[in-house]
Amino acid sequence: MKALVTGSAGHLGEAMIRTLRAANHPVLGIDILESPYTDKVGTIVDRDFVRECMKGVDTVYHTATLHKPHVATHTPQQFVDTNISGTLNLLQESVAAGVKRFIFTSTTSVFGDALIPPAGSPAEWITEDTRPIPKNIYGVTKEAAENLCRLYYRNFRLPCIVLRTSRFFPEDDDNKKMRDIYSSDNIKANEYLFRRVDIEDTVSSLLAAAEKAESIGFGKYIISATTPFTPEDMTLLRTDAITVVRRLFPGYEEIYAKLGWKMFPAIDRVYVNALARTELGWQPRHDFADLLARLAAGGTIRSPLAQAIGCKGYHEEEFTEGPYPVH
Repeated sequence: MKALVTGSAGHLGEAMIRTLRAANHPVLGIDILESPYTDKVGTIVDRDFVRECMKGVDTVYHTATLHKPHVATHTPQQFVDTNISGTLNLLQESVAAGVKRFIFTSTTSVFGDALIPPAGSPAEWITEDTRPIPKNIYGVTKEAAENLCRLYYRNFRLPCIVLRTSRFFPEDDDNKKMRDIYSSDNIKANEYLFRRVDIEDTVSSLLAAAEKAESIGFGKYIISATTPFTPEDMTLLRTDAITVVRRLFPGYEEIYAKLGWKMFPAIDRVYVNALARTELGWQPRHDFADLLARLAAGGTIRSPLAQAIGCKGYHEEEFTEGPYPVH
């Protein structure tokens, strides 16, 4: 058994390579960038390169992508080439090579405008039944790649699992207003309540998906930390999130006060991971309660794997407004 990991120089790609190597699992890492976790340098846009890399592979973990932070620095055609054509090349060559399972890392960004409830409405309870309304080329191309996965399962019986992951990057928030109000770790800690997942849990979701792919055939799953909220909390979360969090975690304010942190006054959406836990047997370890316990013990919000990988950034250049270009 041999795994192929695309995007091996990226956050999730490196995390997958580290984890598979630690388990002595044969793995080939590919990326356009050289790195200690990249075995072959090349692009998934090159079908001949993809074909060469598929030899002996039975599981594909496709994590390579152009991300949301690239929207301002890359053309729509580059997004189409990498996120759609690159995925198509991988699917075609997976079928040709007899690959047994294809795990595609998508994003909760495909939901797009569905994540923003109208003024005066409750927060959105986001499940796999929520209809995506992509709002940029990133979301459009990721949803298109998801549909290619569905097509290759339907037409060629290639088991494909799509994982719509929430935020796991360690970089600063791309919203300057948020960066001006909250520290980076404060933002991320708050997000574990509704829109963030630790990279250790992201890796375990890919491994769980590989275990169940052949029995499921095709499926789409939200991958995010388990939220403590319920649908009954959605109305108050939109206007007074602090009261809801205080009720669920009476001691959080004391821990936050020592760090100089504060809770968001309002939360507009909640990602729900129930289907992934039920159908994939995925057991995420990191949630807001776990985070509070680590902070109370003097620890960090980052898991050991997240700390080992560190921050990679998305661009070689630096920008005056922060980690991403702002228009």
